[in-house]
Amino acid sequence: MGKTEWIEADSDGPAVRQWSEKQDIALRLWATLSRCYATCSRAMAAQVQEYDLTTPQFVVLEALHHLGPLPLGELAEKLLVTGGNVTYVMDRLESRGLVARDRRTDDRRVVLARLTAEGRGLVRKVFPDHIGRMEHLSRHLTDQEQRELSALLKKLGMGISGQDL
Repeated sequence: MGKTEWIEADSDGPAVRQWSEKQDIALRLWATLSRCYATCSRAMAAQVQEYDLTTPQFVVLEALHHLGPLPLGELAEKLLVTGGNVTYVMDRLESRGLVARDRRTDDRRVVLARLTAEGRGLVRKVFPDHIGRMEHLSRHLTDQEQRELSALLKKLGMGISGQDL
């Protein structure tokens, strides 16, 4: 990594920033990626809010719908959140009768999350709208561009996860 030089400006103006072209490309990538993620997150939140759900609640319902009952720890791992976050979301969904928690009979330490019939019905109602919305939001890219972007983002994520930060 090249040396970055920070030069202080006068007290009235911003600091003069100097860095390499490679560093500038990386900074622009992260800024663009962050803005895109924020925009997509807002669009998804608005869509699931129509069904009186938060994004984390919808993500839990969707995961349980597609993967079946899961231990809470595995659910947290798949959703890249902490166990505490999953517990909080599960509490809210359980109070609405959309999910249930059951202890495994063979290992009482493991708590399984599962959809109730009402939860399954809600996901079946919401998911087609969600798929349509994601397709609509992705319309700015061709099918090939979407595949390429997915592959590049996966490559970036896998590369980062394999590094010591």
